[in-house]
Amino acid sequence: MCGECGYRTSRKFALTRHMRTHAGEKPYKCGECGYRTVQKSHLSRHMRTHAGEKPYKCDQCDYSAAQKVHLDLHVAAKHTGEKPYMCEKCGYRTVRMSDLSKHMEIHIGE
Repeated sequence: MCGECGYRTSRKFALTRHMRTHAGEKPYKCGECGYRTVQKSHLSRHMRTHAGEKPYKCDQCDYSAAQKVHLDLHVAAKHTGEKPYMCEKCGYRTVRMSDLSKHMEIHIGE
């Protein structure tokens, strides 16, 4: 168990990897742009952007993405109309949590 945040896992390697987030340690580095990450799998995923690989294909149009999460966002925004994040103050809805966070800035001082 992590003493800083309570994260629990039964695997020692997972706890060791998790502890890097608190230490700010990012041992895996992209040789092309300097991107750094805690997990090797994240670096492998990042490298697709440099290689132009886009293995995740939309089955409803010709869109493709390097990461599955981007395909999922595309499908929600373009094909299903799903917008799960909603502003409690004005009803604004969006596909991305980061867009809602940015939107909330307009309500500061109301």
